[in-house]
Amino acid sequence: MAAAAIRTIFAQPDAEHPHRLLEEVVHMLSGQFPEVARILADAAPDLLAFSAFPQAHWRKLWSANPLERLNGEIKRRTKVVGIVPNDAAVARLPTAVVVEFHDEWAVAERHYLSEEPMAKIAVMQPPPVATKTHKALAATA
Repeated sequence: MAAAAIRTIFAQPDAEHPHRLLEEVVHMLSGQFPEVARILADAAPDLLAFSAFPQAHWRKLWSANPLERLNGEIKRRTKVVGIVPNDAAVARLPTAVVVEFHDEWAVAERHYLSEEPMAKIAVMQPPPVATKTHKALAATA
């Protein structure tokens, strides 16, 4: 029940609704799960950080796909090697994979976050509810 309530915070149509819903969820959970309510209240700025970005980016901000793909590639390459001679070699292989991924992203024609919505970030202001919400949540927890 608590997990379902928390998930609803992210399924909102605009930037203001997640802030209000987080307040409601913290209040609802504070009776039966006070520790969870406190953790949510303390994590409010991090949980709601996505709402400061254009809505076109929200789905990609929630996703860990690029990180999972990078970790999968590191795992695949380390399995091939099997055994390494020293600590420096252990660090060298993942570092080489990360550098390779960085180079691919730096020169890629396709961008994970498109340029048009990225241009909107420069002109956007964070939602005014953010700081007020955090203070209200901290007071209720």
